[in-house]
Amino acid sequence: MTQQSAARTGTPTSADVARRAGVSRATVSYVLNDTAGGRVSEQTRQRVRAAADELGYIPHAAARSLRAGHSGIVLLTTPDITFGPLFNDFYAELRSGLRAHGYTAVLYGDTGNDSETAARLWAELRPSAVIAGLGTALTPRSADLLKRSGTRAVLTMGGPPVQGVHALVMDQRGVGAAAGAHLLAHGHRSIGVIVPTDHSLDLFSLPRLAGVRAAAAAAVNGGTVERLDLDYTEEAAADLAARWRGLGHTALFSYNDEFAMLLMSAFQDAGVDIPGELALVGADDLMLARLLRPRLSTVRQILPGGRQLADLIDHLIRHPDSPPEVVDLPTATVVVRDSG
Repeated sequence: MTQQSAARTGTPTSADVARRAGVSRATVSYVLNDTAGGRVSEQTRQRVRAAADELGYIPHAAARSLRAGHSGIVLLTTPDITFGPLFNDFYAELRSGLRAHGYTAVLYGDTGNDSETAARLWAELRPSAVIAGLGTALTPRSADLLKRSGTRAVLTMGGPPVQGVHALVMDQRGVGAAAGAHLLAHGHRSIGVIVPTDHSLDLFSLPRLAGVRAAAAAAVNGGTVERLDLDYTEEAAADLAARWRGLGHTALFSYNDEFAMLLMSAFQDAGVDIPGELALVGADDLMLARLLRPRLSTVRQILPGGRQLADLIDHLIRHPDSPPEVVDLPTATVVVRDSG
């Protein structure tokens, strides 16, 4: 039977593959689900895979889930925001690590629903694990709902701990506090802080602003902090640069490196010297920021290693009764370069 004739007679099944390869359906299942171990020779494996390719046969995910006892989906819930390079690199590493364990990573955007409704929507996918990211809805009740629906591991990452759930705690205030403490230690007593006008970023920007203010309040010689709301546009950056000298600040914490790079260009166009007139600090330690001149000082936020997190998720899926732990991740360190 050719692939074309199989298409004419209906969707190919594992029985069709077994007949074409001259093996049992169990052998087809072993080979295509990669669970055969040493029971199937390499020659037979190749014959089964060739038959499946010729027929256009794809194993059914739901059937595989029934055999395994879980779906193999690891759901990472996220707020409805545009993530930058730091998160993208982390997610790529996490996805690769999960794939090595046989899982499929799925990003699930914010639904805007209450905690229990959101958990029901997540549970409909029958995930093996749910990682509730910063700003997504999770409570002890919704976590219990997920577990009762078959989710074997539930974790939070970034936000405050949830009772009965494994938690990786990352304090965004620490990012701003590190930047503020650095600038104050270098004699800056009047600091501007960029807060993006995109309110979907408030989960990150407002705690970072609070961290700078806390650092100023704790400083021996004190300090003042002004919130500066900014659109992520060249026009908005140019406007701030044009009126910078009138604000009276000597330092600026710029939310993240992307905003800092935008502003550095605008300040240079306006003739504002960095770091002579303005100490500028970003956050996230992007590679591109290191290539600027002057090189950008930044706050390096330490995310959990994607592969290490994948290993933890695999362990929790295999041992769903593991007692929940709360892990405080190292928050931030200042990387001092040329800009301040």
